[in-house]
Amino acid sequence: MRKIKKGDDVIVITGKDKGKRGTVLRVLDLEHILVEGANRVKKHQRPNPMKNTTGGIVDKEMPLHVSNVAIFNPTSKKADRVGVKTLDDGRRVRIFKSNGEVIDV
Repeated sequence: MRKIKKGDDVIVITGKDKGKRGTVLRVLDLEHILVEGANRVKKHQRPNPMKNTTGGIVDKEMPLHVSNVAIFNPTSKKADRVGVKTLDDGRRVRIFKSNGEVIDV
């Protein structure tokens, strides 16, 4: 089970965007994710009439390593670690390590 999934609210804990919060847009592979508003770079893009795109300088998000982000706990308003717990009915759910609340049902 993944500790960070698409749609999770995360906070960047290290790097140039330390402290920024955002939503996970995509999980690229086992170790990299795209976070909305974090790790933005300027890309010089050529126009492509076949795809109907204009050229110029565009801002885009680049991947972050999952070790550089932590899930955001809305009750404590801080970054938190994720654990996995098995419920009585056999389902495995993610929990916050600090208070044991279930992240997703």
